Amino acid sequence: MAEAKTVHSPALTYFSMISLLTLCPPFVILLWYTMVHADGSVLQTWDYLKQHGLQGFIDIWPRPTAIAWKIIACYAAFEAALQLFLPGKTVEGPISPTGNRPVYKANGLQAYAVTLITYLSIWWFGIFDPAIVYDHLGEIYSALIFGSFFFCIFLYIKGHVAPSSTDSGSCGNIIIDFYWGMELYPRIGKNFDIKVFTNCRFGMMSWAVLAVTYCIKQYEENGKVADSMLVNTILMLVYVTKFFWWEAGYWNTMDIAHDRAGFYICWGCLVWVPSIYTSPGMYLVNHPVNLGIQLSIYILVAGILCIYINYDCDRQRQEFRRTNGKCLVWGKAPSKIVASYTTTTGETKSSILLTSGWWGLSRHFHYVPEILAAFFWTVPALFNHFLPYFYVLFLTILLFDRAKRDDDRCRSKVREILETILRKGSIQDCPRNLLRDPDSMTNRDKPT
Repeated sequence: MAEAKTVHSPALTYFSMISLLTLCPPFVILLWYTMVHADGSVLQTWDYLKQHGLQGFIDIWPRPTAIAWKIIACYAAFEAALQLFLPGKTVEGPISPTGNRPVYKANGLQAYAVTLITYLSIWWFGIFDPAIVYDHLGEIYSALIFGSFFFCIFLYIKGHVAPSSTDSGSCGNIIIDFYWGMELYPRIGKNFDIKVFTNCRFGMMSWAVLAVTYCIKQYEENGKVADSMLVNTILMLVYVTKFFWWEAGYWNTMDIAHDRAGFYICWGCLVWVPSIYTSPGMYLVNHPVNLGIQLSIYILVAGILCIYINYDCDRQRQEFRRTNGKCLVWGKAPSKIVASYTTTTGETKSSILLTSGWWGLSRHFHYVPEILAAFFWTVPALFNHFLPYFYVLFLTILLFDRAKRDDDRCRSKVREILETILRKGSIQDCPRNLLRDPDSMTNRDKPT
């Protein structure tokens, strides 16, 4: 059975779910319309809606077209084929609460390289113009909104009638089941992992594809690419490259190892990532900014440094786990805490928690460079409009919420050890992995 217990109060939980289910789809369209047709001005869009009302909003909502569905279908089929057929080493995920250990094929970096090379090649040789994607972006987003909603209905039904593993079940509430999902590791057949596809191969891959698309569109419109667009595109591609380099580590994180496949994760990755995460580049297409070489280099270096620190946080933790603590962290033996916990079967286990290096600086430290990286690939747009910075604001709220969810969940499971540690008040002695988001712990390491 799925957990019926929620981190927030029931009233806040239901309000949040209903709000996201109803408000996120129209917000995607309003953001696209404002970026592309209202000069990036929230006030201009607001004046239009105030003047034309609901009918005005209906009029600006693009209808899904045949070309939009074709683009989505070709892209999805291409990424699914790469996921299935590209070679890659076998990687095991964390053991789930019911004792299942998912097995993956780690070929994300290869798929990423093949995707970008293929996309640039078909443009270079005149087979397909990526600017078409931008020109039909509203229709594509509209198709994704509706198509992904029906896909989530499919996942809900599949979880009831044909779950892929024992890590599935209903909490008895249809809204919660639809929103949070029925299955932890849904698959089609034996090898096609649905969450790897939605989160990584469709969602994260689309981030890189659209970043390149916006760059090409600006080049075709203006005959050149502004340095602001180059900085934005390079930083986004560095971040996505880092993601696929580290993809096997992502399979141990909250998104894969804890959150089930429902509207929250799957609709979010299929729609929210391609639209909201790429929005600074979407804005820059029609708002090129001349930063100058010096400022461009400063922003680029600062952004790459933040992305590297974010990566190194995860690398440090993974190396610590892989060697069971027998490694060097910043040139010396790491400090750690051994935490005991009891599984759902009543078995007592222990895990080691890293409390030095990046993980000795503060709780959830890796969130800091991630938020700053988002700021640095947005700041080339400067400050004429607020909307390009919506992703930075959204990411900050998301990560604060994740930190709270994890703190509350871990505190309820290991209250005694946590309260003892917190009373010590020492940063160096605090088990950071217990206090940060579940990205820091595999299910094997989590107290259950």
